[in-house]
Amino acid sequence: MTAMELRIRPAAPGDAGLVLEFIRELAEYERLADRVTAHAGDIADALDDGSINVIFAEADGGPAGFALYFFNFSTFIGRPGLYLEDLFVRPRYRGLGLGLRLLQTLAAVAVERGVERMDWAVLDWNTTAIAFYERLGATHQDDWLPFRLEGEPLRRLARPSGET
Repeated sequence: MTAMELRIRPAAPGDAGLVLEFIRELAEYERLADRVTAHAGDIADALDDGSINVIFAEADGGPAGFALYFFNFSTFIGRPGLYLEDLFVRPRYRGLGLGLRLLQTLAAVAVERGVERMDWAVLDWNTTAIAFYERLGATHQDDWLPFRLEGEPLRRLARPSGET
């Protein structure tokens, strides 16, 4: 049996459709497929304006996984941070080390950019991913609770008091 050729590459112009394909597969895996409302144009715009960055894992020249990330800023340490929004490897390519290679690539990007920390979230039922991240030395931040404001509550808050 021949070894599979594995490589990591950055997203290129025209990859928005592939990014969206991976987002949909990840959402299906996370049991959240009904929440995906993004369109390829949204992804293309975000890639073009630098709002997001994407790297792909390839196996034998075909897309096998992806990581979508962006940079934020830590006021406490006064340095940029890297937030990993999505990491996903297609089921048939799991166990080849692609998730690790994606994270190693992101760690190298972080170090190169002077980033002091990488953050991400994982669903509490995804024990395989949690164990993987812990083996890498990542720590669960159980002293912080995630909050989200979206949809109508976000629009309501954006309106000046008394407006309807």
